[in-house]
Amino acid sequence: MTRDPAGEELVCPGCGAAYRSDERFCAACGLPLTYTEGSAFESGVSERHRVARKIKPQLAEGALVRVAGARNQAEGEFIQSMLLEEGVPSVLRRSAGFDVPDFLAAGPRDVLVPASGVATAREVLLQAELVSSEPPGPPVSPGRLLVGLLVALAVGALLVWAASGLVH
Repeated sequence: MTRDPAGEELVCPGCGAAYRSDERFCAACGLPLTYTEGSAFESGVSERHRVARKIKPQLAEGALVRVAGARNQAEGEFIQSMLLEEGVPSVLRRSAGFDVPDFLAAGPRDVLVPASGVATAREVLLQAELVSSEPPGPPVSPGRLLVGLLVALAVGALLVWAASGLVH
């Protein structure tokens, strides 16, 4: 891509210092200089590069951790865009049990972020009221669930028996 360097200003992506168009590296940071937003060079940048520039490197380290769930692909992408605005990279994955081709864009999604970005991601999701601030309760054990279902079934059967006795 050819460009006319006359009048274009270069900036340091690290400290934001402005430089003339004949400079190549920041004197303070040593980083390569980039063109300012809206320049002719900027308009030639792909969407993938634009997204990558928003990611904060310190929030992109570690194993992937689930921070939120989405009801479908569109909601998951919305959550991803909110996280990206804060510099947190994220990945969408179909939730367990819904990873079959029949569902494609339908079905729940898990939003995963690197371990170093979990705190920032949870803060963003709390501000958007997409997750609760209360820690999740302990999971219900299968034995307690079975006992609860059997008690509910017994109470229901007792009510049906009593109702049939009143009718006769």
